[in-house]
Amino acid sequence: MTTNQTEACEMTSAIAACARGEQTGLHRVIELEGGRLMGIAKRMLQRRDLAEEAVQDALVQIWRKASQFRAGEGSARGWVFAILRNRCLNILRDGGRLSTLDDAALLAIQDGRQAAALESFDALDEMALKDCLAELEPAPRRAILLAYVGGYSHGEIAALQSIPLGTCKSWIKRGLDALRRCLS
Repeated sequence: MTTNQTEACEMTSAIAACARGEQTGLHRVIELEGGRLMGIAKRMLQRRDLAEEAVQDALVQIWRKASQFRAGEGSARGWVFAILRNRCLNILRDGGRLSTLDDAALLAIQDGRQAAALESFDALDEMALKDCLAELEPAPRRAILLAYVGGYSHGEIAALQSIPLGTCKSWIKRGLDALRRCLS
């Protein structure tokens, strides 16, 4: 078994332990993915305090909803990162937290999110995912990275790439389908 397969099995076991109410399961999730969770949250939110809050909230949701995870329907790691991504997006949508920043700081955060999303392709640890992403056309790959790493909405991505919203949604949907086929 490869290291990635071993980690996938360990993550699935950790989620199952959380579902049984065993705190060791949550500790194992943190050991396996804590650093990556924090890194993604910091990239998306551009503020350490908000990133820490997002990771903590995500861990609470993982604990509470562990029984809802179905191993046959996807990877445990993907499930965990989807929870974090959704929490980060909710924080970004909550304008009250960012309203204390001046316009220049908000613009810097927005630019940083976009740059981090696009640079993340080069920094991927997971070789299979990087190889599959490399097979995509550049524009759909960029749209997927902006959505899933940068936390941009479809409308924001369409505006950034100067394309119709329907085209953006189509690129992302077809790109994700291609990634699923490539990774399976």
